Formats: sequence, C-alpha cells, structure tokens
Amino acid sequence: MARGRTPRRGEPAVKITVFGGSGFLGSHICDKLSEAGHAVTIVDLHPSPWLRPDQNMLTGDILDEETVRKGVKGADMVFNYAGIADIGEANNRPVDTARINVLGNVMILEACRKEQVKRYVFASSLYVYGKSGGFYRCSKQACEIYIENYQAMHNLPYTILRYGSLYGPRADKRNAIERFVSEALTTGRITYYGAPTALREYVHVDDASTATLAVLAPEFENQNIIISGNQPMRVGDLFKMIGEMLGKELTINYQNDPNSGHYQITPYAFMPKVGRKLVPPLTVDLGQGILRVMEEEHKALHPELQTEGGYLVPTDD
Repeated sequence: MARGRTPRRGEPAVKITVFGGSGFLGSHICDKLSEAGHAVTIVDLHPSPWLRPDQNMLTGDILDEETVRKGVKGADMVFNYAGIADIGEANNRPVDTARINVLGNVMILEACRKEQVKRYVFASSLYVYGKSGGFYRCSKQACEIYIENYQAMHNLPYTILRYGSLYGPRADKRNAIERFVSEALTTGRITYYGAPTALREYVHVDDASTATLAVLAPEFENQNIIISGNQPMRVGDLFKMIGEMLGKELTINYQNDPNSGHYQITPYAFMPKVGRKLVPPLTVDLGQGILRVMEEEHKALHPELQTEGGYLVPTDD
C-alpha cells in the first residue's frame, strides 16, 4: 500500500505512533491520520483531550525507555511532535530543552532502529535556518543532525518537517496569534517583542496538518520539507487587521528584547543544507482564521453568551 494514501477496504491500516499527539499541532496531525484510515497511537505525558474512539492512548514520558519502547513497538511509522516548542520557555529552561528535545529524540530514534520502523517523521522549525531562535533552534538543529546520521548509519528513513508560524484551534497563550487576539479582546493592548516591520508567514494548523499528511508519500522519504504559509505579513499590519475586525483602536507596545530569540524579516541565514518548500493549498485565509480564533476566545471569555445567536464583541460606544 502506498504510504501517503487512505487504505482501501480490506487493506491493513498503517500503524502510526505520534509522540506529543496531545498537543496543539500533534493533535491535529492525529486527527488527519485517523481520518485517512491509519491506526493511530498517541504517546504523551497527559491524555489527549481530543482523543477519538478510533485512537489509542499511551500516557508516559519520552525520557522513559519503557514508555518509548511500548510506543514504538509494532509501529510502521513514528512521528515525533513532543518537546518544548516555545522559544521563551526554551531560553529559560536550556537544560530541560536539551534533555527533552534532544535526548528524547535520540531515545525514540534508537527504539525506531531496533524495531525497524519504516519512516521517522520529525517536527522541526524554520528557525533551524538562521541564528535566531535561541536554545529552541539549537535543539532542533541537533535533532536534525541525529536523524540524518541515523539514516546514514542505520538506514532509518526519515522526513523532517520545518514548520512556519502556526495558529488556530487548540493553541494556548504561548501561540502568538492566540495571545494577540486574547490581549486585544481583554485589554485593547498588545505587547510585542520586536519591530512592527517584522515579517511572518502564518499558516493555519488545519492547512499545515493537511500538508503533513501529503508527505507520507514515498517521494518525501529522506527529505527536509518546509511547511509554511504564502501570505507574508508585517506584524504591524496584522495588529491593524485585528483592530479593524474588533472595531477598535488597539494600543501596541513594541518592546526591544534582544534575547527574545525571534527573527525580524527572515529566519534564513546562509546554511549548507536547504529543504524543499511545500506550500499547502490554503483553505483558511489569514483573515478567516483570525476570526475563528476571535470567536473561540470570545466564547471562553463570555460563556454566558454561548446559547445566544452569535458572539458579538461589545464596542466602546
């Protein structure tokens, strides 16, 4: 059976284990894999609040050898979406970042080698291309080197996915757009560590997870793939968009923090190894996506309005 397509009736489902499948991006990936007919097992510290009846859940730590062994055993493919994914958190916890992101990755790789897994899919970041990103970038670069060497030394096939700026349902306040919308709704003020001219290519998590499903095809084996949006936007213009959607003038507090770890114009610096860019067919444009984030945030802030016909943001009139 081709690895990237939905199994036909009567064909055995591809067994896929997703480490970190209870999180923001990982849970969406699990949904897409299950919808495509694959047999999904989630391994995470906490049970997934979005666990489907057709998914299995294994609760445990990626630093626990027995948990990793159980998760990988019998899997055809293994996805690793576990670890510290926030730049600020990684900068504040460098030892934990190295332990969880790098050592955890190696432990899963070694279990995959022993079980002769057919493909290892790793969630990396565009930050591997440059000098920004702090200890988070360091951990992702180290992970990629280990993955490539496991392929070279042990013939373990891989696909590395370098994601851009994601947003959408299930994100918490560590997610940039989620935080911007929350601050705009609750206080009318947004704090941003950087300049208004900083550029980002935001991609909705639904589009990113759809693109991830596509890379299961054989032609993406042993490839480094970029998954990002195709709508570059300056953050200053993003804040104007949010303000216009809410019908209010927002106060933006730009802070100069050289240790924030975020890039301004581009994540790219000259590096010897590049990846193919896979731009998903976008089904959620940025404006529609932000409106969805606003609606979910407004529901959370005003649960008493959930039974009413809509979620109208009060004005200052």
